[in-house]
Amino acid sequence: MDNRCPAAHPDDPTSCAGSVVVTVLDARNAGADGCEHHAARLLASLDRGRVYPLPDAPDGAAVRVFTAAGTIRPFCWLAGPRTDPYRLSRAENRARRHDFPSGDLPS
Repeated sequence: MDNRCPAAHPDDPTSCAGSVVVTVLDARNAGADGCEHHAARLLASLDRGRVYPLPDAPDGAAVRVFTAAGTIRPFCWLAGPRTDPYRLSRAENRARRHDFPSGDLPS
């Protein structure tokens, strides 16, 4: 896919949704600028990632990306079973912890 934002993973088949408006940083401060769509997908795939608005970003862009990332499974474009916690979204993992407060998650 040509002309996609830097936050778009090469294996992610989706197109950008809007302009580049945020920067996503990983735990080591390596980053990529992206549209809200790809930035959320990237953030969902990172451990301890962060998102920051670019100076000309619309109000709430970083919050929308952060919120969306919490509901997206890591590397969501990959097919296959999704039962291990590291393959689930943060929201799914929170729900599982709520359902099984002792930490005994089903396999």
